[in-house]
Amino acid sequence: MTAADPTVVRGELSVHSHGLRFRSAQLFAGLALFGISISLLVRARLGLDPWDVLHQGLAQRTGIQIGWIVDIVGAIVVLAWIPLRQKPGFGTFANVVVVGIVANAALSIVPAPPALALRVILLGTGIALNGVATGLYIGAGLGPGPRDGLMTGLGRYGLSIRRARVMIELGVLATGFALGGNVGVGTVVYAVAIGPLADFFILRFSIGPRTRQGTSRARKKEQVARSRRGPRTSSMAQWLSRFVSRSFSSRAGQSRAGSVHAGTRWRAADAEWVADPGAIAWARYGELPA
Repeated sequence: MTAADPTVVRGELSVHSHGLRFRSAQLFAGLALFGISISLLVRARLGLDPWDVLHQGLAQRTGIQIGWIVDIVGAIVVLAWIPLRQKPGFGTFANVVVVGIVANAALSIVPAPPALALRVILLGTGIALNGVATGLYIGAGLGPGPRDGLMTGLGRYGLSIRRARVMIELGVLATGFALGGNVGVGTVVYAVAIGPLADFFILRFSIGPRTRQGTSRARKKEQVARSRRGPRTSSMAQWLSRFVSRSFSSRAGQSRAGSVHAGTRWRAADAEWVADPGAIAWARYGELPA
């Protein structure tokens, strides 16, 4: 798609592509918030997400700060991309470096509160920040996180991304728990909440040029998705019931709101919830096997 392409909406290309500088700023803001969210979850002491359970277990066994463990594990996971033929981006390497450094810095500042109420506040704040951070760094479009790429890489070999995510996360959770990582109610709350949070913020922070045709299609897909969801309700029980039924439904092709990035349509059937932790990896048409 070029500037001379008649399908480009005049004025939108420069507004929505924002340039590399803006995208980089968004990327590093997201990675910094991700590191801070890890420190809050650690200080809450109510349970971590599966990957951080592994990180904490390794940190306790080796005596290395958890932030450095996050970076080391991320680098090892990126090396695992090689046989999976995954291509890292600038954001992938930035993820490996920045998240752990910020997590260590935040842990040196954030105290561990003794009161349960304060620990619950830290847990909720950490999960919310994690969702915002996921939307920022994935929405910047400069490369997936190491754990995202691992899931989508396995999807290239016929294993569904959802199944790959479940297998890997159960494996790292069990390993981390055996090493002494903290598994608790926070682990469950994180697993339930991070998907909707990441979905919400990725759609709102995604950056890319748009076309008339693509924008129209995205708007129609969103209208269809809203009509299928039905009216909003204030009942948490009803919302949770719908979320669980959607998450574990075998109808992977059920339509949800799509987005447009760099003039390419995205398909919800190719979008599976993956870990980084819990982030969403969006796959283009034909990129992954059905």
